[in-house]
Amino acid sequence: MRLFAGLLFPLMSIAANYSAQKAVVDGIEVVRLADAAHHAEVAIAPSIGNMAYEFRVNGKNVFWLPYETLAQMKAKPQFGGIPFLAPWANRLSEDAFFANGVKYRLNPDLGNIRRDQNQNPIHGLLNFSPYWTVGAIEADADAAHVSSRLEFWKHPEMVAQFPFAHSIEMTYRLHEGVLEVRTAIENLSTDSMPVGIGYHPYLQLHDAPRDQWKVHLAAREHLALSAKFIPTGERKPVEFTDPLPLAGVALDDVFGGLVRDASDRATFSVEGAHEKISVIYGPKYTVAVVYAPAGRQFICFEPMSTITDGFNLAHAGLYKELQSIPAGGAWSESFWIAPTGF
Repeated sequence: MRLFAGLLFPLMSIAANYSAQKAVVDGIEVVRLADAAHHAEVAIAPSIGNMAYEFRVNGKNVFWLPYETLAQMKAKPQFGGIPFLAPWANRLSEDAFFANGVKYRLNPDLGNIRRDQNQNPIHGLLNFSPYWTVGAIEADADAAHVSSRLEFWKHPEMVAQFPFAHSIEMTYRLHEGVLEVRTAIENLSTDSMPVGIGYHPYLQLHDAPRDQWKVHLAAREHLALSAKFIPTGERKPVEFTDPLPLAGVALDDVFGGLVRDASDRATFSVEGAHEKISVIYGPKYTVAVVYAPAGRQFICFEPMSTITDGFNLAHAGLYKELQSIPAGGAWSESFWIAPTGF
């Protein structure tokens, strides 16, 4: 179902090919980016986790959604589109994490912790956050883009769980039919802040059933996981064929040692009969989680700045690549979603 029907456009920026427009859908403010030359349009809901929930190319949605309308998404949020995972992506092994040698305990009484099937904390605090504020909405001769900001430090219920004052700016940029998602973090605290963010894009093809899709995994290392999906510290070479047919295959796997091109980018992809979606990782996204459950018509190539439970595994000496932001410093990185053949 098209969620753009009946939109109002009180604020817009238009160039020869690109446009960026503020709109209202089901009473919910959204931002729409469009690229006329590539018949591409992206819709973002800032008040629902600043989530991009549609990326249509020739009318076909590149994103998979579990709901029919934006009102349903607002009333009962579920993962679909591109959820943002922060301040930790994927799972923690307990209701606590280490940073700078200090153990910080989560407070489950605050009611803002999402849990997995084993009751471990998962995917952080911001999946459907209403705290994003929209800044620049612009289109020029080169692209359409929107930037939104979340001041994490202003919200006590979040700082109680992750006591590092910081702000986040997320920018969606549509250029030549490719969607860039850029994240910039400012560490406003007096201590070094670990970076454990990620994204969980739900992607779908339309020209072949899921079991006919073929996957390219741009990774050399396959991380061994415990029964609770926590890395054990063991790494082994990737043994999947390339391309990997999804028939009879279910994935919820963590990969490292990403294979990069001359621009230091790593490209994961899924392909059907003619359609193809590539997810391109910038250099600071060092880990890929690939999620393709059996019987579901989607696949997720998840850009991650750290492995699952990276805060705790780094403290235990089992993970050497944890990134951090010094006091007063900043971190930024992008990934790109590039559909072809739609």
